[in-house]
Amino acid sequence: MRRHRIRSVRRLVVVLLAVVATTVSLAGCMPDPPGRIGGAGVAITGLPPTPPMGWNSWNTFGCDITEELIRRQADALVESGLRDAGYRYVVVDDCWGADHRAADGSLQADPQRFPSGMAALGRYLHARGLAFGLYSGASAQTCTQYQGTYPGSTGSRGHETQDAATFADWQVDYIKYDWCSSDSDHDDQVAAFTAMRDALRATGRPIVYSINPNSGVSGSVPGTEFDWGGVATMTRATNDITPAWSTDAGPSGYQGIIDIVDAIAPLGARVAPGSFLDPDMMVVGIGDGLTAAMDRTQMSMWAMMAAPLIAGNDLTQMSAQTLATLTSPAILALDQDERVSAGRPVDDDPEIWSRAVGDKGLVVSLTNRSDYPRTMSVSLASLGLVGDERVVGVDAWTGNEYRAARGELSMPVGVADTVVLEIR
Repeated sequence: MRRHRIRSVRRLVVVLLAVVATTVSLAGCMPDPPGRIGGAGVAITGLPPTPPMGWNSWNTFGCDITEELIRRQADALVESGLRDAGYRYVVVDDCWGADHRAADGSLQADPQRFPSGMAALGRYLHARGLAFGLYSGASAQTCTQYQGTYPGSTGSRGHETQDAATFADWQVDYIKYDWCSSDSDHDDQVAAFTAMRDALRATGRPIVYSINPNSGVSGSVPGTEFDWGGVATMTRATNDITPAWSTDAGPSGYQGIIDIVDAIAPLGARVAPGSFLDPDMMVVGIGDGLTAAMDRTQMSMWAMMAAPLIAGNDLTQMSAQTLATLTSPAILALDQDERVSAGRPVDDDPEIWSRAVGDKGLVVSLTNRSDYPRTMSVSLASLGLVGDERVVGVDAWTGNEYRAARGELSMPVGVADTVVLEIR
């Protein structure tokens, strides 16, 4: 029944008939943005055109991971219904590896943390209908090794061909690849990330290639500055997220939900089928710094950006509210819409975004950044719509309907909350 409901909502979103004055060109018909690194095609072929969905160990557990912990999280992903909602990738982040390579130079699992080995973990995940994700470093060290909090020097730089073959042999489906170096030379970064892309391609296995060129780089955000769409399946456009609404850290520090939304707002043209901007993992259900409204805003805006949805909460202790937020059928349908077109601010208003969906459909989000509830409005003219009596916005979260009047759609929005309107 869950799958049927999700498919039904997805079809509804796709066939939304907005009264559009001008028809927006399909995303696939738009020219590649200038300066796209790696060429016009997708980085790795054979993958779904829509954003990946899954779970990553880092935000909740950091280095405190074991084989048994990952298996428990995977089981919870299945039992909770998240897998059937689309969350398939289980990504084991940093600290899974031994502090040295094997005698033949290959990567190996930490024998205490993962005694059965990574291939066995992959088989465990695949047997449950899940996909296997793994972390590696684009430099000589992984991030925790670079920071001095984990022993060894087992990054993949200089070992790309061997490590890619190992990943393929372990039946890995997703690689998270961090830079982690103070050397931010652009040509060096391009060479490092392209080398692993080419090595993954050579295996013939369709592996999601997720890169973060920003870790360890001071005063610059290469993921924002450059379009890596031809190099990677998904590219981190910002530094790490933290469970907060906003921070004062600036672009080179930890950022909150709204900081990341604002950083990615002008970059939507880079998004295309099989090539995504990564605003970092979900912080829904993590810690005490976020309200339920803020969780909804993250889900809403990540969907408006056509971004990967990678949860990071402890799935074994997830509240019913967190589960409901993560599995909203209408929001997931928006994120996974076949058009794969990122939204953008309306009239440069950071609180109001629109996104084209399906053939001629339209979705509008309104985020209340004030510290008090208020009525928010969006003019039909700014959306290219006409005819007050014919335009209705249906909130994807609540099902509430708002009929246009006097050339506007208006509705109440709570503090730090977001209304997502399907325009009919």
